[in-house]
Amino acid sequence: MKNIKEGEIFKNDAGEEIEVLAVVNIEGSEYVAVAFVEDLQEENEEEIDIFFLKVNKDGDFTAIESDEEFDKVSSAFDEIMQED
Repeated sequence: MKNIKEGEIFKNDAGEEIEVLAVVNIEGSEYVAVAFVEDLQEENEEEIDIFFLKVNKDGDFTAIESDEEFDKVSSAFDEIMQED
């Protein structure tokens, strides 16, 4: 598995740059919180959309499959963001 780090930037299939904001391991699965670089660079007061994705065994990002899994991941990232 590729080791994904906070601050890394990737391009999605549409060519948009996405930055990893945080990484967390929950019950043996790795998850990332990401946002579009363009949104992060804009200097405005609007909220930035943050997406949570699962990292598969090949190091690729995949969608979170259930509401229960999403809630668990969202709560874990909320705790991380409150610590910062």
